[in-house]
Amino acid sequence: MSEPQISTDVAVMKPQELDSTNQPDANLPLLAVRSFGLTHVGKVRKSNEDQFLIATLLKALQVERTSIPQPRVQHSSDRSYLFLVADGIGGSAGGEQASALAIDSVETFVLEAFKWFAQFKGKEPDHVLADFQNALGQANARVLAEAAARPGLSNMGTTLTLAYSLNDVLFVAHVGDSRCYLLRNRALYRLTRDHTLVEEMVRHGVLSVEEAARHQWRHMVTNAIGGASAQITVEVHKLQLETGDTVLLCSDGLTEMVAEDEIAQTLQDQADPEQACKHLVARANERGGKDNITVVIAQFCATSQPDVQAYSRVSLEERSGSTIPVATS
Repeated sequence: MSEPQISTDVAVMKPQELDSTNQPDANLPLLAVRSFGLTHVGKVRKSNEDQFLIATLLKALQVERTSIPQPRVQHSSDRSYLFLVADGIGGSAGGEQASALAIDSVETFVLEAFKWFAQFKGKEPDHVLADFQNALGQANARVLAEAAARPGLSNMGTTLTLAYSLNDVLFVAHVGDSRCYLLRNRALYRLTRDHTLVEEMVRHGVLSVEEAARHQWRHMVTNAIGGASAQITVEVHKLQLETGDTVLLCSDGLTEMVAEDEIAQTLQDQADPEQACKHLVARANERGGKDNITVVIAQFCATSQPDVQAYSRVSLEERSGSTIPVATS
């Protein structure tokens, strides 16, 4: 196995610059995906402002009328997978609303504008990154519009971290201080950086990493969906997936409570994404659970046919024990 080779870029997205004309696809080896997501209110907060999504994109043909005996709906073997985590900012009402709006906006974009199954040669998928920059730009515009229309939600905002796998390529788009990690060959790589004041101070040598971990301003987000600014900087990454890779998306309710080496160990030890999610959420709560905790885990392995097990679950304490199957095969 090799270290991930990551292509990275950022783009400042303004509402008037939105576009959605790109057409991605690839004919690359299929990877099986097993995934799970879990969110919990934590031990301190009264409400949960985190949201997450796990979804599968499928090509389908619906037969309206035919002389040939066959199923009415037929699915192609082509599919791709979308994972999202959003951590609301701006108080319980505004934060929960902003994170939900942002995820709903990305869902709408994927359904209406994202042509993931259009043909391309496989070596030019960079426009997929542009698509997701565009998607986060549209989410920003939607949250800003809702905040302007409802004074009680003024300045509401959210982080938004997105991972999308198409065959053996992973695309990441990110705003805020939620995170995306890759576990490969027992090494944990953080794919995203925190868009916070303290992170900027570390990058410019003003603070050490150790000082930043304890700094009172470490939660001050400088780049968010919505909030006080009309534009966002979208961080994007692209990398080749390998058999055995695990991708983790999480809110800072996990990373504030559980160290990265323990996160890596859990991902190595737990073969089942559901058990890994439950273990990490439990550990965050054992350490104090000072914030809402959201974890999404996707494991990738080789297969000749696509196979996905993607479920979401929210805690009994937070969402009345709902258990929602998002996508199965």
